[in-house]
Amino acid sequence: MLCRGIEDDVRASTMTESFDAVVLGAGPAGEVAVSALAEGGLRCALVERQLIGGECTNWACIPTKTLLRPPEAQHSSARVAGVSKPELEWTRIAEYRDWMTRQHDDTNATADYESRGIAVVKGTGRLAGPGRVEVDARVLETERVILATGSDPIIPPIDGLEEAGYWTNREATAMQEVPTSAVVIGGGPVGIELAQILSRFGAFVTIVESFDRLLARETPQVGELIATALEEEGIGLRVGRRAVAVERQGSERVVRIEDGDEVRGWVVVVAGGRRPRVEAIGLETVGIDASPEGVPIDDHCRAAEGVWAIGDVTGVALFTHVGKYQARIAAADILGQPARADYRAIPRVVFSDPEIAAVGLTEEQAREQGIDAIAASVELPNEIARPWTYEEHPRGSLGLVADREKQVLIGAWAVAPLAGEWIHFAALAVKAEIPVAMLRDTIPQFPSFSEAYLSALRALPD
Repeated sequence: MLCRGIEDDVRASTMTESFDAVVLGAGPAGEVAVSALAEGGLRCALVERQLIGGECTNWACIPTKTLLRPPEAQHSSARVAGVSKPELEWTRIAEYRDWMTRQHDDTNATADYESRGIAVVKGTGRLAGPGRVEVDARVLETERVILATGSDPIIPPIDGLEEAGYWTNREATAMQEVPTSAVVIGGGPVGIELAQILSRFGAFVTIVESFDRLLARETPQVGELIATALEEEGIGLRVGRRAVAVERQGSERVVRIEDGDEVRGWVVVVAGGRRPRVEAIGLETVGIDASPEGVPIDDHCRAAEGVWAIGDVTGVALFTHVGKYQARIAAADILGQPARADYRAIPRVVFSDPEIAAVGLTEEQAREQGIDAIAASVELPNEIARPWTYEEHPRGSLGLVADREKQVLIGAWAVAPLAGEWIHFAALAVKAEIPVAMLRDTIPQFPSFSEAYLSALRALPD
């Protein structure tokens, strides 16, 4: 009788609700998906364990780009003829960053969703079998679940790191005071952006990267160009050298490197990439066999019967814009509209100064796939007028990769001002497989950075 009474109490304390669709995770991917489904007439629930907007809005994309912009404007002005270098006001900048991240308060965002008929369920959610999502003491029943649980930072197994203490992107983007010095472990996109933020606000920064170049997944020229730019700003680089231990000495952390060298910083910032969040979300209850690389999906973003997965949790490409794209694909599939994912032309941008942008394949990747690849690169100041009108000491490089047989672009990269804006010319060309001959016949605006594409296209070997 006692056991039966306990079971009755549990049932009584469990609230069961039914929805047409449940989205597990309220980052940008989840937000796009739930909005599309609600607009399509479905009664939806949006589950979030922390803040609506997820990592991107609160601790990553939005605060980093907000913090990068003021010193970028300062440095850009110093490169323009006849313009004095303005001062940075950290207090005002931090206030604006906090406004952009909504003071880490999603009350208004929650109210907005609820005003549109979307139920916001705060708590840790997990699958609990087909058509069932548990969120603490609540049970959400539905025929459609979208997994959008995001990713977590990868913390490298470095001796003493946990004991010494470290920052991830969360602490770095929310800092109220700029440290006097920092060691950034990781020379990928996050590491480069955080290093430049800290350095330009006054910290002495060193990047430690175990690969033999920065941005190891991109063409070697990209890593070489940004390394030169960072070193010119005074950022120290330890490239091709692995951090093996961290020790706290007074107010500093000492990072020991495998060759016996050591670097010191008031803080250690871990920026070694991210891993799909697949643990403890009940995947096994619906027959999904995930790996650390993510939840496997088809080209409709389906992961199992009645289950879709979008964003970082899929491991396809850990970018906000990819998650939002997958959200549109999954929502269309649920609403009975034809849609298939195509990942050939995903832009990759590092919002450093100069900006780094790429799309498609590198020459090395293309050859590994058996493609007869041809490539060419040009220095923008040698080819076009826009760099000279933009700054007194112009910079910029553009590279293209093409399929010799098909005569279409399959990749591109740029390290130059505003590269993230004009890489989309190449992204569309890769996506649509526009013939090289037609691209060469395009009329770009004069003077613009996009005009460099004509020079690079003409430089491609036959």
